[in-house]
Amino acid sequence: MTLFKIKNFLISGTMASLLMSCAVGKKYTRTELQLPETYKESVQLTGDTIVLPWKTFFKDPKLIGLIDKALTRNNEVSVAVKNIEQLDLAYKKAKLSLMPTLDFTAGANRSWASKNSLNGSLNEQFLGTKYIDDFNAAIRLSWEVDIWGKAKMQKESAAAEYFGQKENLNAIKSRIVVQVAQAYYNLISLDEQLKIAEQNIELSDNTLKMMNLQFKAGQINSLAIQQSEAQKKTAELLIPLAKQNISIQENALSILCGEYPGKIERQGVLKTMIPENKLSEGLPAQLLSRRPDLKVAEFNVISLNSKTGLAKAAMYPSISLSPQIGVNSNKFNSWFDIPGSITKAIAANLAAPIFQKKELKTAYETARIEQEKAAINFKQSVMTAVGEVSDAMAKSTGSSERLELLEQRTAILDKGINDALKLYKSGMATYLEVITAQNNKLQNDLETINVTLERLNAEVDLYRALGGGVE
Repeated sequence: MTLFKIKNFLISGTMASLLMSCAVGKKYTRTELQLPETYKESVQLTGDTIVLPWKTFFKDPKLIGLIDKALTRNNEVSVAVKNIEQLDLAYKKAKLSLMPTLDFTAGANRSWASKNSLNGSLNEQFLGTKYIDDFNAAIRLSWEVDIWGKAKMQKESAAAEYFGQKENLNAIKSRIVVQVAQAYYNLISLDEQLKIAEQNIELSDNTLKMMNLQFKAGQINSLAIQQSEAQKKTAELLIPLAKQNISIQENALSILCGEYPGKIERQGVLKTMIPENKLSEGLPAQLLSRRPDLKVAEFNVISLNSKTGLAKAAMYPSISLSPQIGVNSNKFNSWFDIPGSITKAIAANLAAPIFQKKELKTAYETARIEQEKAAINFKQSVMTAVGEVSDAMAKSTGSSERLELLEQRTAILDKGINDALKLYKSGMATYLEVITAQNNKLQNDLETINVTLERLNAEVDLYRALGGGVE
């Protein structure tokens, strides 16, 4: 190929790159989500902001300290940060893809030809030596003409993976915020269960003392004593169970905060921890801009869209150019004798797949299917997110209504215990009525703690479902 033809070839390749770039890969378009205008479960909520920062949403200083510690020390967060560092390097590498590469080579070679060969006889005749030296140094430039927009698609894919991982880190942090809060609330609820059991034991002791006096006076039989002691044991059984669960919850919360199992400092009671700040539910479409897990799902579709384009581009021809310049000599002292030792070369290559057992087409079809699956998963993630908001709203409303009823029942049962003891002392009530009143009060107090915990968990779930997290 003459130099003139090579120049024309180079110009033609450059023009093709400018005119046909991005002709293979399709531009990403979001799949049709058909989002509803409102949530199925809707409650009247107020608030100036859609989602509050977690340090504003949560009020307990001990809880805020634990969340801050978990976001800093949690090992899962640390791994996610390392993943971002890896993808950052991959993105920087992708930005340099299909850029020209420059190589330098240098070498010296000495060979001894056979005396009976033509080269050996001529070498000894003209050079007076039995060997041939070859000293070479060259700089070679290699460049693949980006006809199909491969570089752009590689950068788009790497960028989508990078930003997807950043959103994944935010999703992990959002989940950890919720897990720490709910673990802390559960720990407080276990403390309150322990206190309720101790109070019930004290109440049973007082009742048992009164019955023992009546038993000695012959006013009641031993069955009353047995029933009262059994009621006390019911409360006592709660003590070791509560302590066991407290220890297990402390261990789990410590590990969540990136520490070995240990004691967890806490304060307050469940009722005072219900957030005063109301969340504005907004619209289902706003979830796409707030929830990091949905952003992760969409970035995955974007990345696979670019990879599908790359798989299609692999089925088309590629053009590469390789100019080279260097110095070459058979003597060391004239190796870098310019311009006498200068050597030049240029190569142009056209590579096109012809028969590869449909491997490239299969790879393209596989990439296209992966992209379609990711789009379906993205839509499913959005549907799940909308459902999570509705679920959290339903739980918040239901637990609030149940708490109101439990407060009314608590007032009734408190009065019932006092009345039962007074009537029992005056002989107008039986010991069974006293024991029944105490047992009802115990079960009611435990249920109140559980429903209060449900209400707190529902508020935190709603906070996360609406896109609350680390911002």
